[in-house]
Amino acid sequence: MKKSSFTAMILGTISGVLFALGMCMALIPAWNALRPGVVFGGVGLLLALVTLLVWRKMEGRAPVRFSGKAVVTVLVGIAGALALGVGMCFCMVWEQMILGICIGLAGIVILLCLIPLTKGIHA
Repeated sequence: MKKSSFTAMILGTISGVLFALGMCMALIPAWNALRPGVVFGGVGLLLALVTLLVWRKMEGRAPVRFSGKAVVTVLVGIAGALALGVGMCFCMVWEQMILGICIGLAGIVILLCLIPLTKGIHA
């Protein structure tokens, strides 16, 4: 395994755990930790961005160029992840299984749309 891949794996795991913990802190009312949860989630997102920048620098790649397709791809990814998360909250927190499963499946379908959006459809 290359050093850049190992570094990206470690930093990505830490950022994912921080983000997930922050979202749990913010969304579970019994924890009563909305403000610290938002901070943890923000730190996780910031570390994810740093991970991307560090990995690209270690690989010797050019900085990310923003195009219309890149912005749409990010927005579709955010919408899919939010829909999946909201569906999970409906199931686990608000105990509305049917609606939660439907919203979660819609989020999964939106996330699956990222594959043809990024890779394209070839004959």
